Amino acid sequence: MSDIEKVKQLRKSTGAGFKDCNAALEESRGDLNKAVEILRIKGVSKASKKMSRTANEGVVALSGDENKLSLIEVNCETDFVAKNEDFINFVKELSELNNLNNSNMETLKKSKMKNNQSVDENLISLIAKIGEKITIGRAKTFDHNGSKNFKYLHTVVKDNLSKLAVVVSLETNDASDDLKNFGKQLSMHIAASNPLALDSSNIDKNILEKEISLINEELKNTGKSEDIIKKISIGKINKFKEENSLLTQQWVMEPKKKVKDILKELSINDLKIKDFYRLKIGD
Repeated sequence: MSDIEKVKQLRKSTGAGFKDCNAALEESRGDLNKAVEILRIKGVSKASKKMSRTANEGVVALSGDENKLSLIEVNCETDFVAKNEDFINFVKELSELNNLNNSNMETLKKSKMKNNQSVDENLISLIAKIGEKITIGRAKTFDHNGSKNFKYLHTVVKDNLSKLAVVVSLETNDASDDLKNFGKQLSMHIAASNPLALDSSNIDKNILEKEISLINEELKNTGKSEDIIKKISIGKINKFKEENSLLTQQWVMEPKKKVKDILKELSINDLKIKDFYRLKIGD
């Protein structure tokens, strides 16, 4: 086999660049197997250096069906790489594995991919090949008994990959078109309105404390009495809770009504919003 044919074969099997393959073959004195090992070692080194950089682009991948549905975020440095075929193929396969592993990140990273290498090994190879920091971010699986899952993808990159994805789980025995339409619309509403929780009692206490602190800071130099400031502060925080709780948000499709009003109008007695998740790249 000629040197150029060895370089071509090494490029095909490892995905590394021409210069790297040529250098590895020179170092291994033409031994292809040793050259592969050299590239893997160098790839790990290159990947480690790249991991100190910032990765705010990428995609959210969604896999599964109405009974079990999972989201996973994969970040990279540029939108150009987010549309790269190798990156997309990796994320698609990763997404299916994530759904099988119920978003257990420790198990997922050790799982074998189609090439019989682990997710971690494939990630290192992809970083070395593409030349950008790539990380696996947030993930969540919806697998509630007696619930149906609905989804919405916004700014679709390709197939099940997007820049923003929403999954909402509705607990009910109903299977009507009205339910399906509501599930889809509710997913779209969550994408647009970004609620923090289902109701005010479930909003993170740290978020509320920070908001109260900001409100008090805003009001302290107004010259108003403490009693007036306290009343205004209570009013503002109550409004904040209402606007950030899904059930009390204005329904995007009909702003004069709230989400809880639309739920009542459906007249599906056993219908409950079990869970929801909104995942946007860069947030």
